[in-house]
Amino acid sequence: MDNLIRIPQKELPYFPGVNFNYETGICTLSEESYMEESYSFYKPLIDWIREFFKTKNTLEFNFRFSYFNTSTSKMIIEILEFLEQKKAEGNSISVNWYIPSDDPDMLVEVQDFEEDAQIEINKIII
Repeated sequence: MDNLIRIPQKELPYFPGVNFNYETGICTLSEESYMEESYSFYKPLIDWIREFFKTKNTLEFNFRFSYFNTSTSKMIIEILEFLEQKKAEGNSISVNWYIPSDDPDMLVEVQDFEEDAQIEINKIII
């Protein structure tokens, strides 16, 4: 299975950075995510995660967003719910969310995700 890497481009500021590493089991989404059709962008990422669990059972998922829109929120919930399902099946899952210290709204959003998806999220203030 190949790594999935998408580097954010200044010409396309609406799409996040993606670094899903198969060998290490560390997946990171970063920067900003506010495209209109989030499903089209996130579907291949979710498919990658599903494939990952066919051969591995330990995953660390890191969110390093500076901004995301409502459409992206729906995809985040889908990812988190899937990760919670895999955790309930006995896989080792950790979710980290890096939150800028000057963004209290992000902290509230993350707490809402944690509650909605029923998964523990390590909130790391940076």
